[in-house]
Amino acid sequence: MTVVSPTTFEPRLLVAGDPGLASHVQTYGPLPERTNDDLWSELQASGLTGRGGGGFPTWRKWESVRKAKGRAVVVVNVMEGEPMSGKDRVLVTFSPHLVLDGAELAARVLGASSIRICVAEDQNGPFEALERALGERPRTMATLERLPARYITGEESSLVHWLEDGDARPMFRMDKSTPLRIGRQSVLVQNAETMAQVALVARYGANWFRSLGTAESPGTSLFTIAGAVRTPGVIEAPMGTPIRSLLELAGGTTGVEGMLIGGYGGGWLGREHLDVPYAPASLRGVGVSHGVGMVVALGPDSCGIAEMARVARYMAGQGAGQCGPCVFGLPALADDLDQLWSGRVGNAWSRRMVRHLEQVERRGACGHPDGVVRMIRTGLDVFSADVARHGAGRPCAAHRSPSVMRTPR
Repeated sequence: MTVVSPTTFEPRLLVAGDPGLASHVQTYGPLPERTNDDLWSELQASGLTGRGGGGFPTWRKWESVRKAKGRAVVVVNVMEGEPMSGKDRVLVTFSPHLVLDGAELAARVLGASSIRICVAEDQNGPFEALERALGERPRTMATLERLPARYITGEESSLVHWLEDGDARPMFRMDKSTPLRIGRQSVLVQNAETMAQVALVARYGANWFRSLGTAESPGTSLFTIAGAVRTPGVIEAPMGTPIRSLLELAGGTTGVEGMLIGGYGGGWLGREHLDVPYAPASLRGVGVSHGVGMVVALGPDSCGIAEMARVARYMAGQGAGQCGPCVFGLPALADDLDQLWSGRVGNAWSRRMVRHLEQVERRGACGHPDGVVRMIRTGLDVFSADVARHGAGRPCAAHRSPSVMRTPR
């Protein structure tokens, strides 16, 4: 995965250098000797939000664990289940000790008994980078875990479910403000980038952290930029950077027909939204979520219908298999899109697609089906002209073009 260097500010997370501990301390300095109360205050003042997709205020997540009875477990999510995303893989390869610093700070503040770092079983590079880094920290309480490499495994309740009893499927949660538990221990789950950001806040303080980004979404973030750009890869940029600028940092494009924002459970935007800031509130305003920090641009030589169909088929195969919307609804939606892709739709296609979307939306045991519905609804809108052509039996010229999307088996 390529690292694309920013041109307008000094990176914070992806600083060039040896990933070893000595180089890390030389670059960032040792962790300051702050009290737990001081660390807690800085975290609150920083406004740091989770970088794994939820965007929830980090301090609130920690607070729910602090208030829970019993000792805690800190879980670091390095699963990177989104097939097109590479930011966590890049981060733990270039800056593993920044992630470990954040995890150890979290464990200290929460009085945790252990740190468990979850890596997908097919991600050998990140696993080996973390293994080397842990070998330089003989007193660490952190251990590495290898989990099944499936999209759904990266969901936080899936991680906890697997750590407790080896079942990597989401758990139904009525109240997500209540901490997950392993036995009698409450669990904090944060993704790798969030932990690295915690380490920066601890070293440099809330005011420094807020000097980039927006008031609502301060700091920088890692973004995976892919598709019709000249140098696809991972970049670091301030939160609130316009989508157009993110694409320019990746070398620019030869034209944009549509953009998948936030991941396979995210949403599509058209080229008229290129100047929307990449921040939660701005993206919500145009009907998508910020997700995992990802932009996949489709150029004029790609077919949006074909790409949607491929993603829908992949997501149908990645469900937990524990509710009707996943078992029956997602394959039905994938079938509908396959028919549209090929230009072989009957008179009842549109009504059937609407019915299937309504039968799936908000009825799943977890958020996986809703993410697919959001991806399809926004895509049908952005690519409405292609929908009309395909629906009339005249697929666009690009409908047989090679796929931009990765859909691993």
